[in-house]
Amino acid sequence: MKVAAIDQGTTSTRALVIAEGKMPEVVARHRQQQFYPQAGWVEHNPNELLAHIRACLIEAGTVDAIAIANQGESCLAWDALTGEPLSPVIVWQDMRTAPALAEWGEMQRAKVLASSGLPADAYFSASKLAWLLKNCLPVAAAHHAGRLRLGTTDAFFLHNLAGHCVTDITTASRTGLMNIETLDWDAELCAVFGVPLETLPPIVPSMGDFGSINGIPVRASMVDQQAALYGHGCRLPGDAKVTFGTGAFVLAVSDHLVRAPERGILPTIGWSGPDGVTRAVDGGVYDAGSAVEWAKRLGLFSDFAELEAFDRPAAISRNLACVPALSGLAAPHWDRHAGSLFIGMTADTDKRDLCQALLEGIAFLTADVVAALDAETPLGPKFSVDGGLSQSRYFRQVLANATGRTIVTHTVTELTCVGLAQLAAGGALDVDLGQRTEITPEGDWSQNRARFAAAVSKSKGWRAS
Repeated sequence: MKVAAIDQGTTSTRALVIAEGKMPEVVARHRQQQFYPQAGWVEHNPNELLAHIRACLIEAGTVDAIAIANQGESCLAWDALTGEPLSPVIVWQDMRTAPALAEWGEMQRAKVLASSGLPADAYFSASKLAWLLKNCLPVAAAHHAGRLRLGTTDAFFLHNLAGHCVTDITTASRTGLMNIETLDWDAELCAVFGVPLETLPPIVPSMGDFGSINGIPVRASMVDQQAALYGHGCRLPGDAKVTFGTGAFVLAVSDHLVRAPERGILPTIGWSGPDGVTRAVDGGVYDAGSAVEWAKRLGLFSDFAELEAFDRPAAISRNLACVPALSGLAAPHWDRHAGSLFIGMTADTDKRDLCQALLEGIAFLTADVVAALDAETPLGPKFSVDGGLSQSRYFRQVLANATGRTIVTHTVTELTCVGLAQLAAGGALDVDLGQRTEITPEGDWSQNRARFAAAVSKSKGWRAS
C-alpha cells in the first residue's frame, strides 16, 4: 500500500509518500505566511493552506490512500454551503481572547475544566470560535442565514477537498467544546463559550472514510501531534514522545482518563478506530522552533549547523539562563503573562552563549512537562523525539540530562506522516525508520534544574505587572 501523508503544520505544509517496508520519501514542502495583525494575534490565509494541500497531492503522484494531519487548535469560520472561508484561520498561538477569558468567573472556569478536561485558555479553539461570531460581520451574517460552519482546519479541508465536512475525535478533544467523558459535543460548554452547537461538524473516528480527493480515498484525519504519537510506535500506557516543531509537544499513552489540572497536564485522545478509543495525556511548550527562528532573525546565529555543538560548559552551569516564553508558558505553568528573559549575562557573554542558553531553556521547559506527565501516568525510562531541534546533538544531550531519561531518535524525523500513513492502512503498515540512536543522561542535573526553576519564577506574570 502507498499512502500520501499530508502534514499541514504551522509554518509549512509537507507531503510524504510512504509505502510498505520502505523509508518515507518527502515529495513536497510549502511554507505558508503567518500574519500578525495586532500584538498577540496570529493568522493564516485559509485559501493558501488549501492550495498547499492541493499542490502536495499533485506532487505525491499516484497513491492508494490519503491521510491529512492538522494543527489541532487552529480554527476558522466558513460557509456551510459553498465551503468559502468567512474568516482567516486563527492559529493556536493566537492570544486575542486571553483578556476576555481573564474576566471569567470561577464557575465558568470550573465547568470548562470539568467537562472538557481543558482549562479556559486562549490556546484552545472554543474562545476563538466565539470571538469570530462576535467580531466578524460575515460570520454573524452567515449564522443569521443558517449557513455558518465553525470549526477547526481539518473539517474545512475535508469539506473543500473531499466533500465530507467532519472533524475527528482527536481534533475535537482540543477545542474545549467536546465532553472528555462522553466524547461528543457538549451543549453546556457551547453555551458557556457562546458557540452555536449546530454550527459544529460531526465528530468521527480518526480512521475510516473521509470521502475522496480526485478518486483517491482519504483514510485518516487527525491532529499532527497525535499522529506523531502513533508514528513513534507508542502503543502502551507510559509510552511517550516529544515533537519539536513550532512548539514542543509531549504526549503519552494512558490507560485512564487523567485529570491533573493542578499540574497543568491535560487529558486528550490519542487516536480512535475500529478497536475503540485510545486515551492520552498532553503537555506542551509554546515556543521551541519558533524561539530558535526568533533568535536567528535577531542575528544570534546564521546557520542551524551552529547549534550542533558548543565548546563551553552548559550555560546554566555558568548561571546564564534563558526562559523562552515568547507566547507565555504552557504546561505545567499555564501563564500567558509570563515574559521571555535572559538572565545572568556578564561582560564576556556572546551570541554563542545566548544560543546555548536558549536551547537549554527549551529543554528545561520540556523536562518540566515530562516530569508533570510522569507524576500522573508513569513514563518509561526512554522516550522518542522528532522534529527540527531533535537534530541538534547538543540539544539532545541537554534534554537527556534535564529529564534524566534516554532519548531515542531515528533517521526518519517526519513521524507525524509515518503515523498518518500507518493509521490510513489500518495500523498494518511496516515503515523503515532508518538508524535508531539512543542518548543517555550524563551527570546529575538537579542543581541546574533548580537554577532554571528560579529563572522561570522571575518570568511569571511579567506582562501583567
